[in-house]
Amino acid sequence: MNVIYAYPWDVLGDPAAPARLAALGVDAVALAASYHSVRAATPFHPTHRLVDARAACYVPVRPSAWTGRLVPATPSWTSPDAFIRARDLLRAEGLAVHAWVVLTHSSPLGSADPDLTVRNAFGDTYPYALCPSHPDVADYCRTLVREIVELGEPDAVILEACGPMGFRHGGTHEKTDGADWSQVQADLLSLCFCAACAGRYPWGLAPLVRAGVDGSPDSVEDALGDLAPAVREVRTGLSEELQRLVIPEAGALPVTLHASPDPWATGSFAWAGPKDPVRTLVGSCWGDVEPSAEKLARLRALASPGTRIGAYVLALPPRPADPVRMREEMDRYASAGAEEFHIYHGGLASAGRLRAITDALAARR
Repeated sequence: MNVIYAYPWDVLGDPAAPARLAALGVDAVALAASYHSVRAATPFHPTHRLVDARAACYVPVRPSAWTGRLVPATPSWTSPDAFIRARDLLRAEGLAVHAWVVLTHSSPLGSADPDLTVRNAFGDTYPYALCPSHPDVADYCRTLVREIVELGEPDAVILEACGPMGFRHGGTHEKTDGADWSQVQADLLSLCFCAACAGRYPWGLAPLVRAGVDGSPDSVEDALGDLAPAVREVRTGLSEELQRLVIPEAGALPVTLHASPDPWATGSFAWAGPKDPVRTLVGSCWGDVEPSAEKLARLRALASPGTRIGAYVLALPPRPADPVRMREEMDRYASAGAEEFHIYHGGLASAGRLRAITDALAARR
């Protein structure tokens, strides 16, 4: 199974887009049905070269369905039923359409309701990061999946950010690299101390987290000491609770989960959580090849029998537009257990990068 990711606006208004995506040699398109804020290039579109989109839902937002506190935005930059219209065009080209659903990542919703967002141990809030500890956030995620499945009628569902967001992946002009925080320190900055989370932790955690951020711990466990097992259980539990809540909303449709084997993981690829109801666990392979392959092998070890493993392959910078290198990467990920390749991104890539995708996939057949 080869899956290319795309936005509805890559397809709508561009009659050549469905055939262009099909020509890559993929089986399905992961089409954004809800997405975070983005400024996206559209290098092939007949009428524009950029889309500046705020977080929104791309199936109609029915007031009767959205009775909770959080309600997704309707896009002004494309039609309210953009997912449905693009889905039909892609299916006419013989492509399956998977609804790509981003759950806890929304700057507009978080900015409007900051008490529902992640708050670190220093009291700083992350407005892009909805915290799934809050019942309002969990209800929003469940309704979002239900509405996309009911109205969008996709062939499958892909869940991204199905767990807590964290320090990384803010989306605004990022000016944090100069602090030289390690991944361990970023993981500590990702621990949430909002009103709904703080009561779940053992007493005395926040001072340890602050000391770890300002120190140089070798691991999160090193920073948290004896409290680490209890905190780890809380953090993995957040992802598992959300996944148990939203996955049944997909009904009989196959579900793919963007997942990590790291219990401290946050963001687009949260802790893997329950595996049985999930058809595929997809691990991010945007970093160096060997660590990415090791992560896939760990996902394979976590997965229940019958669960497929997918590799999320980057076809954009800093990767070169090189089909040989891409094929070699895919071969390495296959040896680590990958049975599917999810390729990012069919709408953002240049002509040279699309050729590289096409040639790499053809070489693996």
